[in-house]
Amino acid sequence: MASPAVTLPLLDVSELTIRRESSYVLSRVHWTVRKGEHWVILGANGSGKTSLLKAIAGYMPPTDGDISVLGETFGSSDWRELRKRIGVVSASISHLCHDEDPALEIVAGGLQAMIGLWGQLRAGDKKKALASLGLVRARYLANRRWEVLSQGERQKVLIARALISAPPLLILDEPCSGLDPVARERFLQDLRHLAAKRSAPAMILVTHHIEEILPECTHLLALKDGKVEYCGPIAEGLTSATLSRTFSAQMRVRKSGDRYSLHGLSV
Repeated sequence: MASPAVTLPLLDVSELTIRRESSYVLSRVHWTVRKGEHWVILGANGSGKTSLLKAIAGYMPPTDGDISVLGETFGSSDWRELRKRIGVVSASISHLCHDEDPALEIVAGGLQAMIGLWGQLRAGDKKKALASLGLVRARYLANRRWEVLSQGERQKVLIARALISAPPLLILDEPCSGLDPVARERFLQDLRHLAAKRSAPAMILVTHHIEEILPECTHLLALKDGKVEYCGPIAEGLTSATLSRTFSAQMRVRKSGDRYSLHGLSV
């Protein structure tokens, strides 16, 4: 018989409510992520996407409800330690990186969820950092300084940093922001390469653009005004009707091959 730990969700959000003054940022959100699933979060600006991520990472305490991440419950666990077991890629981390730091050191800093290193890079940590860069096909960036990296290369380095501790959960907060069309497609191919690995973590991709949704994504969470508009399999939920409700505009979703696109937008 499998142990209970094997069947536990990686992320379990129940009745999550966040209220600030007289406004609800999130209202009674239910959401469960299990091993092997790759989720997309869609929603307009102000729908609650960023607040939900902050709550998961322990930076925005809930007003009501429960959050359980990797079997640990918010309020009864040390979230500072838990963050070391969650991979996060976001613009807020990118802005903290130092221009003079080589990519290898930035990646190695992920072992302690730190920006930069204290002291010398140990041989064992260097080996782990190189292996992590290899996961995103970016070992060639190891000795390049942050200041000379392109936006696409920086995103690869940040994903390698997030992966170095082999987290069960990887959160990608608008990772294609700032990338030109060619760089975006190359980056998405690297994400597909990662997602196809048997050892890949469960991914949560936050985006505004359905063109960025990978074929490997299995589930969709659509938020509107802090509430769940849809939560479930992506094949059933990524429809013209769902997106029209989510964004309060008439949208027509098309699928060509294994990629989605929008047509006939009417506001």
